[in-house]
Amino acid sequence: MIRVKICGITRVEDALAAAEAGADAIGLVFVQRSARCVELSRAASICSALPPFVNRVGLFMDQPAQEVRRCLSHVRLDWLQFHGSESEDYCAVFGRPWIKAIAMADANADWEQHRRADALLLDSHASGQLGGSGQVFDWTQVPPLQRPWILAGGLEPDNVAEACRQLGPAGVDVSSGVEIRPGIKDGKLIKRFIEAVRNG
Repeated sequence: MIRVKICGITRVEDALAAAEAGADAIGLVFVQRSARCVELSRAASICSALPPFVNRVGLFMDQPAQEVRRCLSHVRLDWLQFHGSESEDYCAVFGRPWIKAIAMADANADWEQHRRADALLLDSHASGQLGGSGQVFDWTQVPPLQRPWILAGGLEPDNVAEACRQLGPAGVDVSSGVEIRPGIKDGKLIKRFIEAVRNG
């Protein structure tokens, strides 16, 4: 079964809507320059409100290790997701499973690196950028990967089933495709998205 993460959650009600619709995980962005950045107290409230078995993923990008540790001391995160130029040693030091985002807009995207990552996330952004752009990358760029990987970038209820059929990722990750505006989700779009994944 293809897993679903609803990313860029900033409100308790959106997290609960995602869980009710059957999401396997929610993503919380801790990068200050993101429109979806969530402060620690709110992130802690979101995580506390979620039912069991919904994973909580924290997103970071080239941040000092002490900043990540500070988040972990306040927020119960199950997974970490890194979008910058972090090394494997850096990513592995926090004692959580971790995902490394690969910038598919780069001609030299390197999915052979980060072999210790628990999964790769293939996103449409370029190096130095976060996801959530709403842009789809060329799916024919995806090589045969002998490891778990997650598809992101421009997914929405109307294209995610086809993406799953064509590529067969272990998971899909959506943010802008189920939003009213950055950080504010639409419960009906979340439900449609997850139904499309499950039925596709």
